[in-house]
Amino acid sequence: MTVRVRIAPSPTGNLHIGTARTAVFNWLFARHHGGKFILRIEDTDLERSRPEYTENILTGLRWLGLNWDEGPFFQSQRLDLYKQAVEKLLDQGLAYRCYTTSEELEALREAQKARGEAPRYDNRHRNLTPEQEAAYKAEGRSFVIRFKIADEREIVWNDLVRGSMSWRGSDLGGDMVIARASEAGIGQPLYNFVVVVDDIDMQITHVIRGEDHIANTAKQILLYEALGAKIPEFAHSPLILNMEGRKLSKRDGVTSISDFKQMGFTAEGLVNYMTLLGWSPPDATQEIFTLEAAAKEFGFERVNKAGAKFDWAKLDWLNSQYIHNMPIDKLTDLVIPYWQEAGYKFDGGRERPWLEQLVALISQSLTRLVDAVAMSQLFFSEIVEFSDEASQQLKQEGSAAALEGIITASENQPQLTEAAAQEIIKQVVKAQNVKKGLVMRSLRAALTGDVHGPDLIQSWLLLNQINLDKLRLSKAIAAAN
Repeated sequence: MTVRVRIAPSPTGNLHIGTARTAVFNWLFARHHGGKFILRIEDTDLERSRPEYTENILTGLRWLGLNWDEGPFFQSQRLDLYKQAVEKLLDQGLAYRCYTTSEELEALREAQKARGEAPRYDNRHRNLTPEQEAAYKAEGRSFVIRFKIADEREIVWNDLVRGSMSWRGSDLGGDMVIARASEAGIGQPLYNFVVVVDDIDMQITHVIRGEDHIANTAKQILLYEALGAKIPEFAHSPLILNMEGRKLSKRDGVTSISDFKQMGFTAEGLVNYMTLLGWSPPDATQEIFTLEAAAKEFGFERVNKAGAKFDWAKLDWLNSQYIHNMPIDKLTDLVIPYWQEAGYKFDGGRERPWLEQLVALISQSLTRLVDAVAMSQLFFSEIVEFSDEASQQLKQEGSAAALEGIITASENQPQLTEAAAQEIIKQVVKAQNVKKGLVMRSLRAALTGDVHGPDLIQSWLLLNQINLDKLRLSKAIAAAN
């Protein structure tokens, strides 16, 4: 048997972290077994589906490295297949036309609520006679298609994560609507029905999804049986929770995959973290691995039943590890869009070699890619604002003289090197008989506007290449005086 799994997002919003984690588990399982990972876009909700959401989903999956083997397939292009399946169930007497009006359904719900009962359809139109149907049609009533669910039926399956699962038909809310009302006959088929038809047609062997679909699974198993198909295996992964143990939502600051990218997370760091949301590798000490490495170890015996808590600190740490170990040329490629978004200009000597030197300077201090914007601002600004500490440093006795000495000593250095910079500092210290710390602190305050920051000599070299070092030294001297 060839393993065939699918991810089936709905394009009613951007690709969310929960859907993406489900995609990760499907991808890992397929790759572990040498199977197929299929992408299906469930766009039958015509009112809420948008092409821009579809594009966001496709872009997000590609960015994460979750390449699919077949698809994308679009449910909106498969309506004839679904209607044929509805007609098959009608012909077999396993489904029927229900003419109950919305007002009648509301009255039924209110009566059940008054009696303290859970809402459910009472199957009142399951066995209409031809004369009753004709009378309803004569009234001008439209109909939905309902699938018959026997209350006494027990639905049992072995979940790959949760073990033995059991539901009673009486707990499924009565006969299930599988197609909406329509003046032209069979209307728009609904979710629980079309996913089964699709899974049968695409020969899906394993359905891997979140635990919030467990109730749907019981209904869908009945539909697989009714359509005469082999029932796939099911695996219901734990939900992603916030740190308080509640289901993750946008209120927790967690949004779409595209927003995570905008926040400065790398694809490798984010997908690594999502792999650990509910699954643990055989070596518990191993936390950093590629998708391909995780696929070799992945199995549902190591997927937790309990919800997975989303930990921003852990995600930040993982992301920083990927950044710190990334080749500088690749890291530069990733950082440049954030600089561009901030409006930084790449002129005046700020060509690719200079940009890579800047990235090398700040790389080990980055947690997220977007951090590069604030850390490198001083290299893209003509002037800098002095912090209180920097101002105090520049006003110290000997500071202005040290900076003047640096300017004088630099005049014979058309292109500053690291060795030359160190020699200039040494000369000033000796000539003015001051401590090296005073010269270094004053130089840093003048060049960067602060007394803390990246390596001073490398910063000086970068500013020298774009002819900003002497300008800043002069302004600092004026401020000091």
